[in-house]
Amino acid sequence: MKRLFILMLFLSSFGQFFSQTQRFIYDTEINSDTINLQPLKHERTFLDLKNGQSTFISENKLLKDSLISVFKKQEESNPKLEKRNKKNKSDSPKLAAGNSLKPSFFNFFIEKNIDDKKVSLVENIGPQQIYYLEDRKIPWKISKETMLINGYKTQKATVNFGGRSWTAWFAPDIKISDGPYKFYGLPGLILKLEDEKGDYLFTFLKKITIPNAYAEQVQPNAKQSTRNNFNGDKAAIEFEMLQSRKDKYSRDSNSEISGRKGRMHGGGMGGGRSGGMEGGGDRMRGGGERNAESEDDEMGSQTPSNNQFSGFEGQRNAFGGRSQNGNSNNNFGNFRSDSDGNPIELR
Repeated sequence: MKRLFILMLFLSSFGQFFSQTQRFIYDTEINSDTINLQPLKHERTFLDLKNGQSTFISENKLLKDSLISVFKKQEESNPKLEKRNKKNKSDSPKLAAGNSLKPSFFNFFIEKNIDDKKVSLVENIGPQQIYYLEDRKIPWKISKETMLINGYKTQKATVNFGGRSWTAWFAPDIKISDGPYKFYGLPGLILKLEDEKGDYLFTFLKKITIPNAYAEQVQPNAKQSTRNNFNGDKAAIEFEMLQSRKDKYSRDSNSEISGRKGRMHGGGMGGGRSGGMEGGGDRMRGGGERNAESEDDEMGSQTPSNNQFSGFEGQRNAFGGRSQNGNSNNNFGNFRSDSDGNPIELR
């Protein structure tokens, strides 16, 4: 597989997915296990702004999604590519040093329209997107206390949200009423955000401008849910996907068994010359089926394989399976369990 920097060059060819972006980069510390004492996890998160809208997303998820977009476009232009990707799982995207892509604690992105005060949490369940609109306000209490962060004078604000007590430090000199995760509404950009238990800490690092940044989008066929029903609707989608895979596996298995029986019958079990003729006919038919199957394989599909790109069944995901050295710490399924174990919102 080509190295990461080569893969990323393809991104510039898909202009409809890209736009000029102001990116505010945060170092995010996460306590994924509140029961067992473990070191805090660190992950960079981005707040991308353009035309009055913003997207909060982790670096690892953005990298994964952008590479998936590249592969989809490549497969649409070359249908045979998917067949090779399916058969050669080791040919999945790797970092420049040959390491697997790192999993993200945040398996979603958040889209905000500040003018309309609309906040959407969007998650991919395999090829299916699901989202909900946040239905709660953020009642900030602004203090006169100040602190210097990265050369910016910031002011303190507090709020109870999602079952946690949060403290934010915002910079009035940066005239952007936004911040990490779902938080916005202060008279300045939030440069530091933490909950009182120390489970989550977002710290502003720097701002960069990207001429051709990959932009996440809510798909036209995305399923709309509600905040209260979100987990149940996700489980329903996952169950439907699992059932669909089981049905397909059952059909494929039955088809293979039928083909074997036909070949056995055609091997002379009918006896004598007629048996041989019958066998020859079956073999001819069997060969025709195999040729048809081979042709279908050559044509491939214009959509990526669920086993390859899906966030569902992480163990079989090309981005979520074990790395070549057998280390299971890069498993998206396991990492997602950490997030479920200590969610950013407790209620």
